[in-house]
Amino acid sequence: MVRRTGLAAVSAALLAMNRTLEVRDVLQTIVSSARELLDARYAALGVPDGAGGFAQFIVDGVSDRQWKAIGPLPRQHGILAAMLHDATPVRLDDVRQDPRFEGWPAAHPEMSDFLGMPIADGDEVLGALFLATKRCTPEQRRAAGGGCAFTEEDEELLGILAQHAAIALTNARLYERSRELTIADERARLAHELHDAVAQKLFSLRLTAQAAATLMDRDPVRARSELRQVTRLAAEATDELRAAVIELRPAALEEDGLAATLRAQIQVLDRAHPARVTLEAGDAKPLPAAQEEALLRVAQEALHNALRHAAADRVTVSLGPPPAGGGAVLRITDDGAGFDPEAVRGAGRHLGLVSMRDRAQAVGGTLTVRSAPGAGTVIEMEVPGV
Repeated sequence: MVRRTGLAAVSAALLAMNRTLEVRDVLQTIVSSARELLDARYAALGVPDGAGGFAQFIVDGVSDRQWKAIGPLPRQHGILAAMLHDATPVRLDDVRQDPRFEGWPAAHPEMSDFLGMPIADGDEVLGALFLATKRCTPEQRRAAGGGCAFTEEDEELLGILAQHAAIALTNARLYERSRELTIADERARLAHELHDAVAQKLFSLRLTAQAAATLMDRDPVRARSELRQVTRLAAEATDELRAAVIELRPAALEEDGLAATLRAQIQVLDRAHPARVTLEAGDAKPLPAAQEEALLRVAQEALHNALRHAAADRVTVSLGPPPAGGGAVLRITDDGAGFDPEAVRGAGRHLGLVSMRDRAQAVGGTLTVRSAPGAGTVIEMEVPGV
């Protein structure tokens, strides 16, 4: 039976694992939580690559200098292979005495007691946790005759952690996959925009330049007028391209933050379109990366709708804290054609409403849409504080 203090520690570890959806961060949290939970000196988590090696091997308790000295990632052999192939726990008083032990590199720290636990989702082994060298008090050491070893209760605790680690890891992988699909969808949308907007302007530019060349000798005045048109079309095409490139580079979020990234994109859109596009940024505090990316993508989708479909003359984006404090509220208001939200509910994907709602819900936020034919549109997204 797992003691009460153990359950509290497991609960804390599970909360830590579910605070992030980035696979690398989830793996590191699992390793750190396991080492702390079982008072081990060393911990590692290996994710198999399906070809006899490890796609990822995360360690805790080993310094960066030691890890570099150890060398390349281990192959799946010996006890590591047995755990991954048989998907059964392994608990040893001295791993070096096990017949499956095949040694380790010279820079590898010496280890004795060992506890390994597969992380499985049904029949699929997602990875394996490895713990070594149980820490203990002088009293425990004397009682154990000079050394400590992992217990049956330790194995039970690690088994509970591994079950929930499988869920956290699966969720993180699904989240990253959904992001990849979203990026692919957005790249397809941008390609369509480039074709519709930039390609048409470049085609017009080419025809206008040809006309100017033809008129150069017989009608110089008209030729100069055509060349001025070439300059204008080239500037518009440049702005359209710049706007598309900025949409493809949300990495500016990491360096500049949400408000600055929005401001840069809105300045480009304001130059590239006849409509007036402005930003009102209040005192919004930094948010978790997932929330900032979701807010940015919703803003981009709403701006796209207002500028491409609603024929708006003015679009205002505001960003600031909600009245109750904590989190942030993003609001995109346009004076365009508007629509009936109920009428387009079934065709919501056409305007990106479904994807915007999905983004908001994925980060614990809400999305509100207010619009009517001829009355413009207001799209508001709110995310909670953490």
